[in-house]
Amino acid sequence: MAVLAVAELKGDSLKKISKELVSAGRTLGTPVVALLVNGNDAQAKELLGAGADTVVKATLANYSPEGMANIVSAVAKEKGAKIVLAAHSVLGRDYAGRVAVQLGANVAADVVSIKGSLENVELRKPVYSGKAFANIRIKSPAVITVRPNSQEVKAHSGAEAIETSSAGEGNVTGKITSTDMSGGSKIQLTDASIIVSGGRGIKGPENWPLLQALCDVTGAALGASRAAVDAGWISHSAQVGQTGKTVSPNCYIACGISGAIQHLAGMGSSKYIVAINKDKDAPIFKVATYGIVDDLFKVVPAMTDEFKKVLG
Repeated sequence: MAVLAVAELKGDSLKKISKELVSAGRTLGTPVVALLVNGNDAQAKELLGAGADTVVKATLANYSPEGMANIVSAVAKEKGAKIVLAAHSVLGRDYAGRVAVQLGANVAADVVSIKGSLENVELRKPVYSGKAFANIRIKSPAVITVRPNSQEVKAHSGAEAIETSSAGEGNVTGKITSTDMSGGSKIQLTDASIIVSGGRGIKGPENWPLLQALCDVTGAALGASRAAVDAGWISHSAQVGQTGKTVSPNCYIACGISGAIQHLAGMGSSKYIVAINKDKDAPIFKVATYGIVDDLFKVVPAMTDEFKKVLG
C-alpha cells in the first residue's frame, strides 16, 4: 500500500506544491510514490529529495481532465495507492473528482493539514469562507486536494527509483484545443510565497506600478481586492477573496484594503499579514500580524527601497 502524490508543472519547472504533497504523504508512515506527467529526470530527483520513494513518469500528449484522470487512476492501481494527493489548483480540481469516481474513493478538498495513518487519515480544512476549520477523519481509499503553501517541505535522502509507466490517456470525449494565458500574472497567486495586494486605497489603475515595483523586488505576485477589480482597475485573474482566488502565502501585504469578510476569506490563512491603511479602524488590522497606519503612497516606496538594500 502507498500514497500517490501527483506532481504539477508550470512550464519547465516543478511547482512547489508538488514537493509539499510528497512531504505530506510521508507523514502517513507509508511509501510515497510521486507521479510526474510530462516531466524530466531532474524534476523527478527534486521529488525524490522531498520524500518520494519512487517517481513514476508518464506522458500525456494533449491535456484533458479525462486523460489525466485515466493516467492517475491507472498508476494508483498499479502501485496499490490507497491515498491520492493532488494540488488544490485549477488542474487538480479538474481531474481529482474523476479519479475518485474511477477508484471508488472518498474525497476531501482544500485541505491544509494531513496526519494519522493510511487507514485513518486526519485532515483539517477551512470552512464557512475561512471563518472556521473542520477536522475530518476520512477512510481510504481517498482522493485529497491540498492547498498550496500549506505544507512544510522536508528534505529526504533515500533510494533514487525512477520508473516509466505505460499508462495513457485512454478513451476521452473532449480535449482542450487552446489556452489563453494573457490574463495571468507574472507569478501565479496560488503558488506565490509573497503576495502584494491593492484595494480601493490605491485610488486608480495608474498606481499599480507602485505595487508592482515592490513585487519585483521581493519576488511577489500582484493581487487585488474585489473593489479594485469591480472598478475595472485590474483583471479578475488578480482578485483575492471569496469570489476570487484563495491563497496561503508566507506573507500577504495588503495595501489600501479595508478587509471586508469576503476578502479575508481568501487570504486569512496567510502565515504573516502586513496591513497598510490610513484608517486605524479598518477591519484588516484585526487579522494583521503587523499593521502600519499611514499613507500607502509613502510606505510602499519606502518598503521597496529598503528591500532593495537588503536583498541587493
